[in-house]
Amino acid sequence: MEAIRKQATKLREQVAKQQQAVFKQFGAGGYGGPDTLITDEAELHQHQKLERLYISTRAGKHFQRDIVRGVEGYIVTGSKQVEIGTKFSEDSRKYGAENTCTSGGTLSKAAMNYGRARAQMEKERGNLLKALGTQVAEPLRAMVMGSPLEDARHLAQRYDRMRQEAEAQAIEVSKRQAKVREMPGSPELAVKLESAEIKLQDLKSNMSILGKEAAAAMAAVEAQQQRLTLQRLIAMVEAERAYHQRVLQILDQLEGEMTSERQRIEASPIPSAENNMPPPPSYEEVNGTYASQAHNGTTDSIGYFLGEVMHSYHGQSDVELSLSIGDYVVVRKVTNNGWAEGECKGKAGWFPYGYIERRDRVLASKIAEVF
Repeated sequence: MEAIRKQATKLREQVAKQQQAVFKQFGAGGYGGPDTLITDEAELHQHQKLERLYISTRAGKHFQRDIVRGVEGYIVTGSKQVEIGTKFSEDSRKYGAENTCTSGGTLSKAAMNYGRARAQMEKERGNLLKALGTQVAEPLRAMVMGSPLEDARHLAQRYDRMRQEAEAQAIEVSKRQAKVREMPGSPELAVKLESAEIKLQDLKSNMSILGKEAAAAMAAVEAQQQRLTLQRLIAMVEAERAYHQRVLQILDQLEGEMTSERQRIEASPIPSAENNMPPPPSYEEVNGTYASQAHNGTTDSIGYFLGEVMHSYHGQSDVELSLSIGDYVVVRKVTNNGWAEGECKGKAGWFPYGYIERRDRVLASKIAEVF
């Protein structure tokens, strides 16, 4: 449609130039002359200016509409992501709150922290989507659908129709001028020519006024389009930047918490009391039982229980067990001097009691590893 419009404009300009050349050749004397034509330099400049403004405002309108559509699509997709992320955070916090693990609460704590952080991030995403809707999409949509642009375009279209009418009237004047030259003494032809020229002058005057109004209106709309669209783009960038900065802060905090917890678990500090601990009791088997006293230490009979190794320990003698973090030990005896006796991975021996934590519930697969 636009290509047809441009082609028609070029054809009209070519016809007008041809008419001007003809009148320059045959219009000497009488009523003819270049002043009867509407395609003077000022009018042509006005027409070309309106043409450029029309193209510019149309492209600006299309770009604004593209931004609105893109933002609306982003909001729809982002809302779904918020829904999924919120459900994810709830599941994580639920697991952390239940704390069903029998071997420690490290993962539960991490799940709680992650659920909290995820909820915060989804809240920030929701704030971003709201800002994009109110600060970007709505103002641009209002301008695309607003009356200033339509009013300016209607003025430009009215000017274009009046220009076509004036061109047709100029052709009519040229025809009547030719008839007057052929029959110079005809009062009727002279009156009709005068009437046609008056109508042409009125059209030219009205066209000039309307052209200025249309150009001013279109220029104002173009300036508003450029200014508002740039402002909304900047607002969109600022909103996204603030969102990503806030999310990065949340993730940095979460990573710090998780890393700290992992390092605490993986670290294997040797308790300071180890250097002051007496050696483990001697391994004596009397009638199939262990000695109840050894090295001035008494052995408490407390019944068997399972313990999880929290710190690594390297046995210093044949009667001591070597333990790794995460191992499970069947504890059979505990002395009052800090040693315990038990079995781990098919081996029996003594180990520092402070290196383990008692567990009441252990997975069956972990129990199988003990023996």
